[in-house]
Amino acid sequence: MSMEGKKESLNFIEQIVENDLETKKHESVYTRFPPEPNGYLHIGHGKSICLNFGLKEKYHGKTNLRFDDTNPVREDIEYMNSILEDVKWLGFEYDKLLYASDYFDQLYKWAVKLIKAGKAYVDIQTSEEISLQRTNPTINGIESPYRNTSVEENLRLFEEMRLGMHDEGAMVLRAKIDMNSPNMHMRDPIMYRIIKRSHDRTGDKWCIYPMYDYAHGQSDYLEGITHSICTLEFEVHRPLYDWFLDQVYEAGKTHPRQIEFARLNLTYTVMSKRKLLELVTNNIVNGWDDPRMPTISGLRRRGYTPESIRNFAEKIGVAKRENFIDLGLLEYCIREDLNKKANRVMAVLDPLKVVITNFSVNENELLEAQNNPEDIDAGTRQITFSNTIYIERDDFMENPSNKYFRLAPGQEVRLRYAYFIKCNEIIKDENENILELHCTYDPESKGGKSPDGRKIKGTIHWVDAKNYCEAEIRIYDRLFTKENPDDLIEGETYIDYINPNSLKIINAKVEPYLKNKNIGDKFQFERKGYFCIDKDSTAQKLVFNQTVTLKDSWAKISQKE
Repeated sequence: MSMEGKKESLNFIEQIVENDLETKKHESVYTRFPPEPNGYLHIGHGKSICLNFGLKEKYHGKTNLRFDDTNPVREDIEYMNSILEDVKWLGFEYDKLLYASDYFDQLYKWAVKLIKAGKAYVDIQTSEEISLQRTNPTINGIESPYRNTSVEENLRLFEEMRLGMHDEGAMVLRAKIDMNSPNMHMRDPIMYRIIKRSHDRTGDKWCIYPMYDYAHGQSDYLEGITHSICTLEFEVHRPLYDWFLDQVYEAGKTHPRQIEFARLNLTYTVMSKRKLLELVTNNIVNGWDDPRMPTISGLRRRGYTPESIRNFAEKIGVAKRENFIDLGLLEYCIREDLNKKANRVMAVLDPLKVVITNFSVNENELLEAQNNPEDIDAGTRQITFSNTIYIERDDFMENPSNKYFRLAPGQEVRLRYAYFIKCNEIIKDENENILELHCTYDPESKGGKSPDGRKIKGTIHWVDAKNYCEAEIRIYDRLFTKENPDDLIEGETYIDYINPNSLKIINAKVEPYLKNKNIGDKFQFERKGYFCIDKDSTAQKLVFNQTVTLKDSWAKISQKE
């Protein structure tokens, strides 16, 4: 393939990287993933992780994991631990684990340098006054009355800020750039604010903390980052990113380049960490790892695999424009992965008792079941069969249509791995509710094979009623009823579109084969979907989360296209 053809197959970030390598602008690629530890990572962060670490892998470069711990009010060690776990679980290794707080001393020295150069000043106005003076992009801003304070006075006030001599909100340090810029971020942005809160890593050494826009690029510079990849909302921040770097850049060192790509928007989901936090704190969901949440920990608990998320990130690609991705594509990716990996088992979610009247009451027969037809190395397992079994209630119909091929009065059906059975009698209670069915089996049809060539169109799953485990099954639906919960009219909030039926809990009968399996193990419940063992499981009761159904509408749509 020609170099031109090769470049056409790359996404726009890879094109930039390859051009930088070819022109010797950089000898190697150095990226970073800089999460703020104020919440759990979600699937959008997962895409960013795959992008940054993917560049490292593709171009044999390096990637740092750097916590943006510049606001001790909102940060928590719990969030840091969860982020470390998520990155490791996704299968990536960082070259260095770093923190913005590692650079507090240097950031402070550079701030002093800016003050001495007349490019930063201390403003003692309120945040409201500062905001009003910025006006809007269509008219010039109003300069602060403190903008031209002497260098000596600014140095004195900034030192007092550092020493904790002033209250929170009393004053800030601002960069002196351009109050008439059409880019609001360039209108003398705040560099430091007073926060009198102990920091997890620096303790009480500091009571002033740098703003993200100041700390971000400078940290990249200190680490030698070549390509600083951000989501699209940071595009308007790029001139400020470069301005701060230009004040400290030294010839011969690496000047990072900020590149923006479209963030991930997923249907029936919110991606705002603020909104996800509200869902948790308001008990709308059961924690950050609730399987209905788009967090990586929630997806992991639900049964998603690292491979499925990495494959999803690859399929959606890297775009320059915002767009919405169908949640069905993410479901397709996990379904495709689990189809190859997950062992098949039988579980009856809505049990209906069936008594096989011509099978001995005292007999238990061992049958062989295939674990995974997609994996020849998965082997087989033994299941028991007795005169009493459970089938799904909707696998029986008292008055069926001509196209109904499951169990019905006088009609035969194949039991998976077992025998043909025919329904002879329906047992009901006084309210005409069906209690159980009485059937007979064909002993010559062992293994579900026809002894005389007769065709049985219907095959159903079942569980031995004398040898099973009780299980709690958690069935999940979309967390929101609206495709875009952020697309609201006046007076609405995203909370108005919470799906009241997003979680349904049922009690089921499952094979005893599942009893001694581990938390997180994944299985296909035949004809029902994919499920995994939840951390709430106990020795007395198994708990399963539904990962995804077997129905794949997205694949059918994509095939038509």
